[in-house]
Amino acid sequence: MPKTRAQKEGAVAELTRAMKAGKAAVFADFQGMSVQAVSELRKKLRSEQVDYIVAKKTLMSRAAKEAGYEIDFRTMPGMLGMAIAQEDEMAPARIIGEVANKKDAAIKLVGGIFEGDVVDREFVTKLSKLPSKSQLLTQLLWVLNGPTGAFARLLNAYKEEKEKTAPAA
Repeated sequence: MPKTRAQKEGAVAELTRAMKAGKAAVFADFQGMSVQAVSELRKKLRSEQVDYIVAKKTLMSRAAKEAGYEIDFRTMPGMLGMAIAQEDEMAPARIIGEVANKKDAAIKLVGGIFEGDVVDREFVTKLSKLPSKSQLLTQLLWVLNGPTGAFARLLNAYKEEKEKTAPAA
């Protein structure tokens, strides 16, 4: 049953609100995905506080225009879903990128909005390959603790060497 004008206006208003409120958005072609695969994707996205919205391309184009972006979704391939980050800007690209890299995955990244700019597929694909915020913090801690740990081991080795060479009392 076709949507009424009021329902379409409500959908455009919801999409516009989501685009304005979100920190980043990723557009993905999910054509060919099974219902089970889409449900698993939604569960992963929800766990990272990412909203996944599916709407007609014309409604998405209208909402993007109202949100201040010049995007023509009708030129993008397939059936589009939009993942909008509420907390971590990298989460939508990373999660969809992980799912897209699986052998039998049917989802493809096609573009997005990052830091207020409309970005293409290549940019979003590069973002999807970057480590998460927690992984980057872990790497930073390893780098910071490396010299300290090496210095502590050096002092311990020096102490043990002194104990070996010192005359027994």
